[in-house]
Amino acid sequence: MLSAIEKAVNSFIEKTANKHVKIISHFDTDGITSATILAKALKRMNKSFSTRILKSLDIETIKSLQKKEVLVFLDLGSSFLQELSSFENVFVIDHHEISGEVPANLIVINPHLFDKQSISSAGLTYLFAKQLDAQNKDSASLAVVGMVGDMLDRDISKLNNLIINDAEVAIKKGLLLYPSTRPIHKTLEFSSSTFIPGVTGNPRGACELLREAGIERVNGEFKNLIELTEEESSRLITAILLRRMKQKSGFSGKGSLDIIGSIYLIKMFNKLEDARELSAMINACSRLGSPEVALLLCLGNKNARKKAEEIYASYKQHIIAALNYVSTTQDKIEGKGYVIINAKENIKDTMAGTIASILSVSSIHEEGTVIITMANSDEKIKVSARIAGRNGRNLREVLEQVTSKIGGETGGHALAAGCMINKENEHVFLDYLKKVLEIETIKVGD
Repeated sequence: MLSAIEKAVNSFIEKTANKHVKIISHFDTDGITSATILAKALKRMNKSFSTRILKSLDIETIKSLQKKEVLVFLDLGSSFLQELSSFENVFVIDHHEISGEVPANLIVINPHLFDKQSISSAGLTYLFAKQLDAQNKDSASLAVVGMVGDMLDRDISKLNNLIINDAEVAIKKGLLLYPSTRPIHKTLEFSSSTFIPGVTGNPRGACELLREAGIERVNGEFKNLIELTEEESSRLITAILLRRMKQKSGFSGKGSLDIIGSIYLIKMFNKLEDARELSAMINACSRLGSPEVALLLCLGNKNARKKAEEIYASYKQHIIAALNYVSTTQDKIEGKGYVIINAKENIKDTMAGTIASILSVSSIHEEGTVIITMANSDEKIKVSARIAGRNGRNLREVLEQVTSKIGGETGGHALAAGCMINKENEHVFLDYLKKVLEIETIKVGD
């Protein structure tokens, strides 16, 4: 992988001589941090460049591009390599699964072409930037945020470990709730990443949980998560697990594994910041229509930080409202090993994946359950698929089986995938999806 990156960098230097570079990146945390890392590197080289952030890449967008432009796709592009083969100067730095063969004239950096190590696009972009100039090591912390944003911090690969060693990061073991640097009752109230029944979205419930755990205010204020003693943390973990056990019958006891892990604290704005909170804040900006604020935040702009905090506060309310909708709606299609939530206009299309991800780690569903969320997006429907736990079917293959029949664009990974379909195909999509899921269930059962 590293030798391939070195070759790609040499080609990049040659092909971009005296040319403008167009960065095209995805709008989630991984894509935004990738774009920031490359933008900082190009600025250091005095290169002319522009940045475009997309919710998703599609044929119409590709057709709008100029054939002779230098195009760098970050955290997207792997599903459109054939369509991009007619362009002269294309670089794709992405970690998503690749569709078809790689055209000889494209330069693609993707772990699926090598040893399939778990690494984010931000991590790949960082290694690319570091090869361009060793001074770009100052972007290592952004790569850590991208890694955390794509939930790749559970099983640290060799490449990720290399990036962590380059970064100014403090790592502490503890509860994977964020922000770890804010009062614990507020962290619990907005703990959407780890859904806690009766606590998430409920300020009174958060305080009640702390009383159950025997955690009291000190001088009228609750401690931050990282300030809790080992004994306090242990009591809080027990209280959370008890709440989750009540939510889910047949609880296996493995629930503690998904709420304990490494907390990454990086230096930003002259203080330690929780990488998970930064990731959520970046996501919030993009998903509520302000990716430019997310980019400026990653560049260290203080005004952008203030704006991002305002957007993030609104975003958290959107998440709580969406989770409340999911918990109360009767419009769910449930089968053996899967649940489909067709939210239509009740959830923003840009948040369908976020809600599916939260549900996949909520301990509500059995491990291996396929969770599908759908939300309307103009004349299309955004579909997001996740697996509860870490093992299950290849979701990208499941969605591709459906879209290959009815039309649509699919992307993502085995355990986290998505597609866009035309709204007019909603019912046929649902019918075919159920058939595919039920056939797959029989195969898994066999």
